[in-house]
Amino acid sequence: MIIILAMDDSLHRALEPRLRAHLGVMPVVVVTGARQTGKTTLARRLAPGRRRFHTLDDLDVLDAAKNDPEQLLGGHDAVTLDEIQRAPSLLAAIKRNVDDTRTAGRFLLTGSANLASMARVSESLAGRASYLTLWPMTRREQRGLGRTGCWDELLSADDRDWPDVLIGQPGYRDDWREVARRGGFPDPAVHLANEEERAIWFDGYIQTYLERDLATLSSVASLVDFRRLVRAACLRVGQVVNQTEIGRDAAVPQPTVHRYLNLLETSYLLVRLPAYAVNRTKRLIKSPKLYWCDTGLALRIAGTDTTPAHLENVVLCDLLAWRDARTERVEITYWRTTTGDEVDFVVEARDTLLPVEIKATVNPRLRDTVRLRAFRKEYPEQARAGLLLHTGETVEWLAPDVLAAPWWRVL
Repeated sequence: MIIILAMDDSLHRALEPRLRAHLGVMPVVVVTGARQTGKTTLARRLAPGRRRFHTLDDLDVLDAAKNDPEQLLGGHDAVTLDEIQRAPSLLAAIKRNVDDTRTAGRFLLTGSANLASMARVSESLAGRASYLTLWPMTRREQRGLGRTGCWDELLSADDRDWPDVLIGQPGYRDDWREVARRGGFPDPAVHLANEEERAIWFDGYIQTYLERDLATLSSVASLVDFRRLVRAACLRVGQVVNQTEIGRDAAVPQPTVHRYLNLLETSYLLVRLPAYAVNRTKRLIKSPKLYWCDTGLALRIAGTDTTPAHLENVVLCDLLAWRDARTERVEITYWRTTTGDEVDFVVEARDTLLPVEIKATVNPRLRDTVRLRAFRKEYPEQARAGLLLHTGETVEWLAPDVLAAPWWRVL
């Protein structure tokens, strides 16, 4: 049986300012994300003692939601409903309540599924709700800084000033392999002392959520097939998604692979990173790359040690948390050409492109800049200088347009 420890209230999240802003405008705010990312703790901390709190993990509350929703939602107090995906029928009652009294912050809903993608939710809450995503904790959140990496500072500074920006950041050097094994779920990342304790936690998460709750909620026909598919996906971190190969390796039909991958993505466990293209429609048809919301979980499921792809995944997790904590829209993609040129991540903000390459080496060389420079040559008007993140200590210009910097100075 898994024991879930309470998250330390002193550890603020980067999403908090944006969540507060949304609660001041919208009658319904929905915070989604994978199980155990800290959604409940965040919701409780925002307005302690001023909101009624109900979790649909409580069977009595779930019964009331299904049979007497007006009683559950009535009164003048603002209401927080945790794990709302367990009772989607409750949304019709929320819609009626909001339409009768349109009050900002009336309902705060949390859920471990992408509710915006569910037809019933989007229809019921259209024009009444805003949606936010809480990802597992970033490295700086785990250290009590309540923020993500210094992506904003880099984007707002002139390229030539990047070395000063990075050297001025808090210099918390970590072994990236340990960061990857720890992951970002609050309990194993912050509260558990060693790898053995984290293994117990991850095994409990796999058994209680992946293999029981998720399978039950989504009518997974074969738990054995689902387990094989999940492990096959964890073994492909950083690779372009090929559903036919995954199906062959997991002995699962391709339509089932498609359905299970969609289920994992809807639950915020799997991340499919789209390919960059100037034509945004083409991004939808190009093959995405596969990552996980939490590297610690992915490593435990795969049963393998870290690879350079897991360092990529660590950086991506920080980028996703940063993207969704911002008011201004940004996009995170990867770039690949038919001739084999590839850049791990492209940050698209306003009309500029920031190409980011990850190298698990302590001594990056000039040859490591080739792909970044190819990208800048392809998009000379939009591309900023290339950023090459490595595992060493030096901040230096490897080329006039490519800065090499330790990953830990950015994250």
